Formats: sequence, C-alpha cells, structure tokens
Amino acid sequence: MKENQDADGGVSRRTYIKLSGIVGTTGLVAGCSGGGDEGSTATDSGGENTDGGTETTSGGDGGGDGGNALEIVHWWTAGGEQDALDALLEGFQEEYPDASVNNNPAPGGAGSALDTVIKNRVLNQNPPSTFQIWPGKALTEYVEGDVLRDIGDSVWNEDMRGAYREGVQNLAQPGGSYVAVPINIHRLNNLFYNTAVLDEAGVDPSSISDPGALTDALETISSETDAVPMAHQTQSPWSSVQLWENIFLGYNGVDAYTSLVEGNVSDHEDAVRESLQTLKDYSEYYNGDAGSISWDQANGKVVNGDAAFIHQGDWAAGQYQSADGFEYDSDWSMVPFPGTEGMYSVVTDSFVFPKNNPSPETTRKFLEYCGTVDAQERFNPIKGSIPPRTDVPTDPFGPFLQSQIEEFKNSDSQPPTIAHGTAVTPEVHGNIDEVFASFNEQGNVDSAYSGLENAFSE
Repeated sequence: MKENQDADGGVSRRTYIKLSGIVGTTGLVAGCSGGGDEGSTATDSGGENTDGGTETTSGGDGGGDGGNALEIVHWWTAGGEQDALDALLEGFQEEYPDASVNNNPAPGGAGSALDTVIKNRVLNQNPPSTFQIWPGKALTEYVEGDVLRDIGDSVWNEDMRGAYREGVQNLAQPGGSYVAVPINIHRLNNLFYNTAVLDEAGVDPSSISDPGALTDALETISSETDAVPMAHQTQSPWSSVQLWENIFLGYNGVDAYTSLVEGNVSDHEDAVRESLQTLKDYSEYYNGDAGSISWDQANGKVVNGDAAFIHQGDWAAGQYQSADGFEYDSDWSMVPFPGTEGMYSVVTDSFVFPKNNPSPETTRKFLEYCGTVDAQERFNPIKGSIPPRTDVPTDPFGPFLQSQIEEFKNSDSQPPTIAHGTAVTPEVHGNIDEVFASFNEQGNVDSAYSGLENAFSE
C-alpha cells in the first residue's frame, strides 16, 4: 500500500495512524443532545444491531447504487430530534422513491459513542454512507486522515453556495474544501425558563445583567419557591462545558473568548477562574439528581414546573413545543444568557461523504437533498433549529424560532462553541471534557484551571 493511498481504495497508513490512536478514547466528541446517555446501538460492522435500533425502509434498488441502502449513523434518538430526522428522511424518499434507507442510530455519551463507532468502521474500511457530525474543527481528524470526499463539485452547486450563510459555509470546509453539508443552526446561549415559577419568585429574567447576577436570581428562587432554581445534568460533562463557556462569554465578551479558544488560557487566568467559580456557585442550585439524569430529563423539570431555569441549546424548545399545554411566552420563554446579548453562539449539525462509500450515488443524492429548501423546511422546525439557507420560508417555524431567525440576522457575532467541537480540535475537546467531568464531581477551581491550561495546549 502506498503511504498516501486514497481512502477510496483502502485506508492509507497515514489515515490508520491518525485514527487508530484515538479510537476508543472517551469523550472525544461530546454532543449537543445525543438522546440521553444510554449505550450505543449502532454496530461496528454496519449490520443490524442487536436491540433493533437499525430500521430499514425498503424502496427499490437503492437509487441506482447496486441495491445498497443509504446507511445513516446519528445520535438523534430523543423526542423531537428523532421526529425531525424522520421528517427529513421522509422528504428524501419522496424526492427519490427508489432510494432505501438504513437508519442506524448510535446514541450514548452525548455523541462519543457515534465517534467511536465511526472511527472503528473507517479503520475496518467499512464506513457508513454518511454520518452526523459537527462541522468546523470537529472534522479535523477526518480531514487530516483523508477519509472524506471533497464534495465541492458534486454536491455544493451554485444554488447552495448562493443561499447558505457565509459563516456556515466556512464551517463546511475546515481544510479549504467542502466536505460537509450543514443541515441546521442551533443557538447555544439561551437561558430558558418557566414563567409561572419566575412570577412566583418575583424574578424578571430580562433584568439579570451578567452571570453573577444570575446567582442572585437563583438564590431568590430557592428562597421564594419550592422549585429547583436551575435544572442541569452532570452525568456527562458537556452541559457544564457549554454553561461554563457562556459564563465566560457573558463576563468577558467575544474577543477574550476567541483568544481563549486559540489557547491563550494564561492570558485570561483571572477571567477563567471567575467563570469556574460562578459555575461552582450555580451548582448549589442544581436538582439533586443532576448526576443521574440526561439533559432532556432535566429539561422536563422546566416543563413540569419543577424547575425555574435551564441553560441549553435551542433544541430544548423542541421538547417544550411537543408538550401539551406548554405554550411559548405564556408558559415558557427565554433570554440570551446574561451578558451575551447580541451574540448567537453557533452549534451546527452536518452530514459528510466518507470515502470507500458503500452507496456513493444515493449518498450524493442525500447530501444534495439536505442542502435544499424542502429538507431544511421539514427538519428544522421540528428539531428546534433555524436553517443555514437564507431562503427557507419562516411560516412553518412558529414564533419562537422566527424570533431566533431575527436574532441571528441582527447578531453582532456568532462565536463557535467549545462544548460541541466547533471551536476546538477533537483532542482539545476531549481534554476539556475530562476537566469538567472532574469539576462536576469535585468543584475544585484550582485543579480545573490547571486542567484547562493543559487541555488547550494539546
């Protein structure tokens, strides 16, 4: 085998070395929602999984791919996420009725299970047709391993290039060539709340000026109501990472945050320590079962009126919208996380085209479809996200997501996220997850600061 043999003809030695060193490492890709924290159901071989997680919908000869179905690996198994994917796949099969789909979820570890499955399968030269992944720096290992096709000519047509938001297009080409098709844009810097609980406590969320002032509001809720002041999960570290990065943004702004993600931790030592201490202060107001529940179970406490606040990406709103009698504005609402007004912290999902692909023609059709108005109009209102295309009709999105679309348009900055791998490489990302897994248990600011200094140094 040649040193740099194209992955369409087999895994090169460079790719093997790049990926084999990190297969099985925990926490490399912590996820945005991830369907809870149960174990993976996708198989390493691509066959049907043992607990029935693989669902095959029949329909012809696989779209001219020699009978091979489009195998899609993802972690969307929670509530509205699964419904959104189903709507996307339904639209794809309406557009291509001869295509068949092998829907192969890999939930668990908020995305890390999928990462392990995919890397093992790449090394075994048996990748799926496509898989869900965040674009940007989360793609670093796959791009450097040369296992993704350049889809700039085959998928990214003039219509897509003209309609996609520029920042999202940049995320789709982290190495200079298009290798991904983003399907949505999530906002991370949201502070959701139950209006009845805040009314009972006499707390006005719009008056909370910065992350420190939120601590005071949590104390007021604790003393004036029986509700949990802040719903949260610490079973996986990602929720705490995203909360910490928004605390840092709220105190220090985008320029300092950009410097931080570039690795200049020591230049911002006091700010990093302050944000860690504030996160520790918040932990005094979490639900008692934070260490044993998933993000959507924590979010359910807001729906049920058992909690006042939760900090989450706007995927949380999908759960609110599917709940009976829980209406936007009257029963729930949100404000930008204190201090982050004018920011739209971006989390994006995408699909990619692995080399050595089992169904190249159907994969191309699927990725093209994901880039269309029809796909994004079907998927995003259910997922609780906004479309990366600028020409998708807003009527189906409802008042909350319509307001998010306007806030994106009017935002001064769109900082990428640490917690979901857009702003940092997978290696740094995994290091940071380890820091916050420990911080969730121990709450040691000094240890966490030292850990972050080391984490960003790779």
